[in-house]
Amino acid sequence: MFDKLRSKEKAKVAEVKDEELREVALPIPEPGPQSVIPPEKPLDESQKSKYLKVLNHFSDPDLKAPATEDDHKHKRHDSYVALNDYERAWLTRECFLRYLRATKWDQAEAISRIELTLAWRREFGVVGRDESELEVNGELCSVENETGKEVILGFDNDARPCLYLKPGRQNTKTSLRQVQQLVYMLERVIDFMPSGQDSLALLIDFKQSPVGIQQGKIPPVGTGRQVLHILQTHYPERLGKALLTNIPWLGWTFLKIIHPFIDPLTREKLVFDQPFPNYVPREHLDKDFGGTLDFEYNHEKYWPALVKMAEEKRQRYFKRFEKFGSKVGLSEVDLRGDHDELRYPVE
Repeated sequence: MFDKLRSKEKAKVAEVKDEELREVALPIPEPGPQSVIPPEKPLDESQKSKYLKVLNHFSDPDLKAPATEDDHKHKRHDSYVALNDYERAWLTRECFLRYLRATKWDQAEAISRIELTLAWRREFGVVGRDESELEVNGELCSVENETGKEVILGFDNDARPCLYLKPGRQNTKTSLRQVQQLVYMLERVIDFMPSGQDSLALLIDFKQSPVGIQQGKIPPVGTGRQVLHILQTHYPERLGKALLTNIPWLGWTFLKIIHPFIDPLTREKLVFDQPFPNYVPREHLDKDFGGTLDFEYNHEKYWPALVKMAEEKRQRYFKRFEKFGSKVGLSEVDLRGDHDELRYPVE
């Protein structure tokens, strides 16, 4: 597969005139009019029935969930812990649908997978209302992003927030904190999702950079597998599109090695060396890829702004969760929107 893709002619970056450029230094808070959120596909009767069974399971006020992945594996029910409000706010209508789709509508498997992710989120340190309650927070991850190797900037054609990954800007040696940094950015890009969109776009640029220290190297296979496991197990159906460009031969080698571990549904969302403007409006795309955003990463400006903007969006989400009754199964459409009446009442 990768040999065929590698042999294709590389896409040329469209030239952008200086007068078209717009200087930006901070994340863009909302999608522009060029982006349109696709309508949701309606559920059939069988799917509705399975969804309601998952909803009813997690709506039990006495429900407890495993505190660790090991508790889940060995069914140590005496170690299970009651859900807090932040976990209930995570258990949305769309969350249930994402896990049902990922398990091909096997409701028992979906319930088990959701419980496993609840345990993982507790252990990994991403449960909490604000930065001060998170173990994996902006303060911990700041040093990892000093070179701008991961950036949230703009929205694609379907209003998915864009997360740029730039391995050539790697500034630290392999460690758990690198994985924590990626998870932190995944959580933050989710904060930027507009009402009606629950997936993200990954824009991966393998081009080397003078600010990187890991020149010509690829991530260890173990780290790649760990990241894939987290993405596929705990963020199912979150990836809408992944655009990859400037892939060196070492990068192709790495992709070949981890290819067997990539979920078939994820493979379908990978796009290699195609023009980014085909997928992202030029007004929301970095100039390096044919867009009109003149963006230079400045950690002192960008990082605190990202943390603050994401925090404000998250607090607004929780306030709307409380406004609508703090119920399991509320819709992310309602929690991220600005309307006063529920569009998806909990059944």
